[in-house]
Amino acid sequence: MGAHADRHNPLDYEATLQLPSPEGPMTAIGSLNEKPLHASLKEWYRQDGDLVEAPLDGFVIDLIRDGLLIEIQTRGFSAMRRKFDRLLDSYPIHLVHPVAVEKWIVKLDDNGDPVSRKRSPKRGIAADVCQELVSFPSLLSHPNFTLEVAMVAEEEVRRPDPKKGWRRGGFAIEERRLIEVLDSVLLVEPAGLLSLIPEDLPEVFTTADLAAGLGRSRHLAREVAYCLRLSGAATTVGRDKRGILYRLP
Repeated sequence: MGAHADRHNPLDYEATLQLPSPEGPMTAIGSLNEKPLHASLKEWYRQDGDLVEAPLDGFVIDLIRDGLLIEIQTRGFSAMRRKFDRLLDSYPIHLVHPVAVEKWIVKLDDNGDPVSRKRSPKRGIAADVCQELVSFPSLLSHPNFTLEVAMVAEEEVRRPDPKKGWRRGGFAIEERRLIEVLDSVLLVEPAGLLSLIPEDLPEVFTTADLAAGLGRSRHLAREVAYCLRLSGAATTVGRDKRGILYRLP
């Protein structure tokens, strides 16, 4: 398991918090609506003694370990905003987000039976987390927040759906299934974002330089640069015909 900017290991965090009784309606995925990838990651990270799907201050927390709140979020960090606004000042929160570095595409027929399983040529990288972190990149500056990028192997299950799946040859994504967690990257402060980018960037660089170094699109490079800037991990030093100029500390 990789770890960067290691102020502490949040999964070994020992707190003596008194967890209050829940107040008001619960807000959570709920086991009936839980997707397979989320459920499998929750089980992967669960340890003996953890509280599972535990109510707290009107929310339901995936795992609570000695006062540490562990949340699995497979997509859509913005959906966590209310929970963070309510809980982060009072409790340490460790957010786990999966990035598929290995993916297998499983296609089903109309009866739900698998007809093929092929390895996808696409491989995720840790910097892909910035596609979600753009919702609130300054969160890494909060002393109670840590982010773990779980580098996973997964299956993406697709079913026939001519309307929704026109971009995928008539198949739509039905669910994602965890195969295993291969590695992880731990981010505990803004400087940890520097571990996601190439070490050989020019002293002053643009998102074009960043895209080339990452081997990814300019769009992702802009999201990474935005997270670097808003978190304070990088600064802007001007603009030229190539675009905004960035400098690392």
